[in-house]
Amino acid sequence: MRGKIIRGVGGFYYVHAEDGAVYECRAKGIFRKDKMKPLVGDDVEISVLDEKEKTGNVDRLLPRKNMLIRPAAANVDQAMVVFALTQPKPNLNLLDRFLILMNRQEIPVIICFNKTDLADEEQARELGRIYRGCGCEVRFVSAAQGEGLDAVRTLLEAKTTVLAGPSGVGKSSLTNCFLPAEHMEVGEISRKIDRGKHTTRHTELLVLKPYAGRKPVRNASETMAPGNSYLLDTPGFSSLYLQDIEYEELKDYFHEFTPYETRCRFQGCMHLKEPDCAVKEAVEAGEIHHARYESYVLLAKELKDRRKY
Repeated sequence: MRGKIIRGVGGFYYVHAEDGAVYECRAKGIFRKDKMKPLVGDDVEISVLDEKEKTGNVDRLLPRKNMLIRPAAANVDQAMVVFALTQPKPNLNLLDRFLILMNRQEIPVIICFNKTDLADEEQARELGRIYRGCGCEVRFVSAAQGEGLDAVRTLLEAKTTVLAGPSGVGKSSLTNCFLPAEHMEVGEISRKIDRGKHTTRHTELLVLKPYAGRKPVRNASETMAPGNSYLLDTPGFSSLYLQDIEYEELKDYFHEFTPYETRCRFQGCMHLKEPDCAVKEAVEAGEIHHARYESYVLLAKELKDRRKY
């Protein structure tokens, strides 16, 4: 039987299987021999040892399409980064750093601004203008009022999504909007996982409740396994370091620049002090938002200064 690892604790792997149940599994010794460590998000084949107790063995890791180091996870389809419109005010430089890190790993990003009920409409419109050309989906929601959630849930359907963002932005409240009422008490997962409840927090995939807007199944080949939409919750972050990113490649992660770069006078233009720069002209004309360009300038200076040392 196939399934997906949703948590690993103390040598046990909890597998959300295609029958909808969660099995507590051990990994076979062959993984240690081959120096392969199963990760949360891995698609696996398991053999069931006890159907009643929901125990089994992980027999085989299926091929991974990607792997994240922090958090350690496999087969991520996309990331959703959550910031508040207000309380706290969004740190756009921090958001831009996250977009760069995900872009570098070729992981699409959904930008989700929460707390629309606490902010005025102009704040949301301005953020929409800032990120309209960044290459990401941008959504505005109120987890407290239930506004805008259907549009976000549509984007999460049948995907494994890394959920990230600073503390205090309502990430947990938003997550709870998408979880089943029983909070994953499928196959007695709560009883099984409680052994690690009060220890260091572990990476965990949360199985989302079925999407109410899912299209009817027309034939057997279109049937999706129950609960095949997952959120990988991560601790809040207050800073992000642009590790292993070179000064010269930074401009490639600002998608708004791409349509203008061929019109710059110099090939390889960094869009900073060079004359006849089409990107700078686009900023002055309002075609590229000045906030994104200013963030780029700050990050470019950081990378250039770092290279000196």
